[in-house]
Amino acid sequence: MNKPYTTIIIDDEAPARAGLENLLKSFPETFQIIDFAQNVTEAKEKIILQNPDIIFLDIEMPKQNGFDLLMQLETIPIVVFCTAYDQYALEAFETNSIDYLVKPVKLDRIKKTVQKLKTFHKNKSSEDILNVLKEISSRKEIKKMTSITVKKNDKLIFIKLDDIAFFEADSNYTKISCESGIFLSTESISSLENKLPDNFLRIHRGIIINKDFVNDIQKYFNSRFVITLKDKKQSSITSGRSYNVAIKEWISV
Repeated sequence: MNKPYTTIIIDDEAPARAGLENLLKSFPETFQIIDFAQNVTEAKEKIILQNPDIIFLDIEMPKQNGFDLLMQLETIPIVVFCTAYDQYALEAFETNSIDYLVKPVKLDRIKKTVQKLKTFHKNKSSEDILNVLKEISSRKEIKKMTSITVKKNDKLIFIKLDDIAFFEADSNYTKISCESGIFLSTESISSLENKLPDNFLRIHRGIIINKDFVNDIQKYFNSRFVITLKDKKQSSITSGRSYNVAIKEWISV
């Protein structure tokens, strides 16, 4: 019997690391989790020190992303990307050296990764993989975040962006207002703004709305707007003056 693949999970979100760990524990004959990392610097050190067989790697992380990590490694392990974005040139990952999982990752999808590993032959060199990554980076594919992960008590909850009416800053955290209730994300609102797709718009220093939830917009004094949403509470939000131009561009006033 073959030994399980020594595995490092790399993701900047603790709930995502924990969720993936729980999924991989269902396959002890395939994966032996030896460590975790939450950023590129930490991951590079641990990969060089421990030389894992395989890494599960989030693409989008603060400061440096998953591609940046791989480009810093002399020897690249087997890579399984885990990300909330689904437009990173999927065809580039359809090789025996790279697999690609879209969050929220499901158990059935991990089963497919396990099956792929059973017939795996590492026939791609690190140089070949880096060439693929450089090609992907040069294409500047549009990022499309489809969901966000939050932790509530001991549960991981995956919220579809389509169900979110707006985000609201709360100190160093962000409140998520959606049809199923209010949730708290550990990400700052500025970090989220950089990741969200085009149907989300920042209208205030502390608020990002889902434009698909907008019911009506009224002009307000001091170059501001009052925006009413189609959520259950029919939330009414007043925009900030400094976001006047962005809102006008959107509604073409």
